[in-house]
Amino acid sequence: MATSKKRFIINAFAMQAPGHLNPGLFRYPRDQGRKYKSMHHWMGIAKKLEDAKFHAIFFADVLGGYDVYKGPANLEPTIPAASQFPINDPLYAIPAMAAVTEHIGFGVTASTTYEVPYALARRFSTVDHLSNGRVAWNIVTSYLDSAARNFGLDTQIEHDERYAIANEYMDVVYKLWEGSWRDDAVLPPGNSQYADPKGVRQINHEGKYFRVPGPHLCEPSRQRTPFLFQAGTSTAGRKFAATHAEAIFLNGHTAELVKPSVESIRKQAAEQGRDPQSIKIVAGLLVVVAETDELAQKKYEELASYGDHEGALSLFGGWSGYDISKYSDDEDFRFIESTPPAVRSMVNHWASVSPQGVTWNKKTIAEWLILGGNGAKLIGSPTTVADELERWAEVADVDGFNFSYASIPETFDDIIFFLLPELQKRRLFWEDYVVPGGTLRENYNGISGLNRLSDTHPGAKFKWRAGEEQPLFADVH
Repeated sequence: MATSKKRFIINAFAMQAPGHLNPGLFRYPRDQGRKYKSMHHWMGIAKKLEDAKFHAIFFADVLGGYDVYKGPANLEPTIPAASQFPINDPLYAIPAMAAVTEHIGFGVTASTTYEVPYALARRFSTVDHLSNGRVAWNIVTSYLDSAARNFGLDTQIEHDERYAIANEYMDVVYKLWEGSWRDDAVLPPGNSQYADPKGVRQINHEGKYFRVPGPHLCEPSRQRTPFLFQAGTSTAGRKFAATHAEAIFLNGHTAELVKPSVESIRKQAAEQGRDPQSIKIVAGLLVVVAETDELAQKKYEELASYGDHEGALSLFGGWSGYDISKYSDDEDFRFIESTPPAVRSMVNHWASVSPQGVTWNKKTIAEWLILGGNGAKLIGSPTTVADELERWAEVADVDGFNFSYASIPETFDDIIFFLLPELQKRRLFWEDYVVPGGTLRENYNGISGLNRLSDTHPGAKFKWRAGEEQPLFADVH
């Protein structure tokens, strides 16, 4: 088949919880989700993935429970299924994972709605130091009402205002990371001073949402600004991503459905003076792979038999903001007039890639979501899966894939054993890191020396370069 022979970016998609996109699978005998509290568990996962040459392990996170289904504010369907609850903060495990690896990167989700920019900038600088430049920030604005209530709000801040806050937030952290310490502020050994006080400045940010005088508490790390991921799919989210993101995660049920989002993001990036191909777009997928298509399908069915239907519907409630428990068990959500258009659209997309004649009631929705959540699912032999990944790259112009798991670490073990050799045989996946010991930004882009934001990135205007009295963005008083 025709192919661009674009070498794929391959990430592992994980969560520091007993379950991620696999509610109930902690009951599967070979699943190790219960070990999520163990540092040694995550260190072992990191070493395994680095040995297989994964680009990064990307940690999703949420700041509240999925309590919409059978709600309001009801976690009873969520807790027994371990549907992303309980969940630990992913940032604290990264230094330990970095200590036993040298090349693989680590993406960490953090919210611009509920995190204070001054403190977040310090935490990410710290981890960028400790990982030697291998950390990324997945920028989110958060989407759960339960999170808003626990941060002192009655309900979520309105969607587009969350992105307005996020845009100002990015200006604050760029100023802290790029413009508070001059490139030559830290002096080499042998000097009587650790750093030149004239090379450290307050940022004096005063905006609509934030007042941050600075200076940044941390000296510059290897990347300064961590590599920037983003996953917004709304109109405001895509505009934000085209402005700030260096890599974007998209979920979609088919390559054809993902293609318009990819085109929109690249077009908006070009309009802002960025190189549209410099933004790496990664599609979220669940891969269940075995020696043959038949064995892969059998494995998928076995895994799904351990899933929790109520837990899956609790995830759906959180993602959609809509409680479908009020409907009867046999109603088809494609045809219910009172169902919100976004829910009908989601169900129709699932139906378009499923066998005909299926009634899309609550049971069918739960069965669809039990493994892999709302993303696409590829089930088959190495050849079957590789063919489809190749088609995604060709049709949708994605740069790689974010592989979730049905069972941890078994799903990744199967990908490593069955799929990656097939991709390498086709020259679709690298044999080794392009920049051994390099930063995440270097290895994601495949460019040695690209440690910092590129000059076309909007954050680059905040750089305080060696020899400058003050950064160019600073007001002259």
